[in-house]
Amino acid sequence: MIKSIEATGRTEDDAIANALRELGMNRDDVSVMVLERAKSGFLGFGASPAKVKVSWEEPDPEPAPPPKPAPVPRPAAKPAAPKPAPAEHEHKPAAPATPEDVARVEDFLAGLFERMGVEAKADATIDPETGTICVELSGERMGTLIGRRGETLDAIQHLTNYVLNSGSDERTRVNIDAENYRAKRADALTGLARKTAARVVRYRRNQTLEPMNAYERHVIHTALQDFEGVTTYSTGTEPNRRVVIAFDAATAPKGSYSDRGRDRGDRGDRRYDSRDSRPPRRSGSGYPSRPSYPSGSAPAPEKPPVDKTVREWN
Repeated sequence: MIKSIEATGRTEDDAIANALRELGMNRDDVSVMVLERAKSGFLGFGASPAKVKVSWEEPDPEPAPPPKPAPVPRPAAKPAAPKPAPAEHEHKPAAPATPEDVARVEDFLAGLFERMGVEAKADATIDPETGTICVELSGERMGTLIGRRGETLDAIQHLTNYVLNSGSDERTRVNIDAENYRAKRADALTGLARKTAARVVRYRRNQTLEPMNAYERHVIHTALQDFEGVTTYSTGTEPNRRVVIAFDAATAPKGSYSDRGRDRGDRGDRRYDSRDSRPPRRSGSGYPSRPSYPSGSAPAPEKPPVDKTVREWN
């Protein structure tokens, strides 16, 4: 079940922060669509706040069990009241990690790697600012634990979070990384997002990226949050949820559309002159140079002497 709320703020960041504060969620748990961008107005007049729509997924509530029938031997007995339907899934509030949580994470990963037949070591620490457990994996053949585009690493992280937070009213977040893969992947996704956004602004056509997990979608949204001319939102359901980079005419820079002449080798910007390909003629490059004289003072050309010798014919 997909739910959504709308929030406002002085800027887009403030509106998103207000919505996340109201829901008690993190940025990577939701998808954001900008409905209205903030306008500063002129001298304070005509200003309007930013408006965003925040969506998230919740599992469908389980159906209520049928009411128990009244006992037959006792006609006077009242039928049992039906059990109330279970409450909808609520997101657990975030909680800082403890040294006991760190020990549980390391023990679980050690047993998991032993069953997988992988020689790897997990070093877990607590981030003092966010209270998140950061785990760094080290060892040989780390590519096996990372997997294609980090799929195996994400699965290990998901299992660790589930084991640590199972049966608890609070949620402690665990981030697992190996060989600085998360940072490298974030840089690659940021470059991909900006390159795709430039094409969207140039051709005014929306682009849909490949399926990504919540963390990678968060990287795309953050990278294009201040990019002029585009807006981002997520579509589809897990595990095939994708990010759509859409053209936004309201914030697009002037003259961002494509020009046919420029797309054809810049022939529309200047005319081609065949004389440009001829090399300039230089003096002293093997060609005789003609002397220069003042006007009217050039000497007459010399005539060859006439041979007046009388030739006799035999």
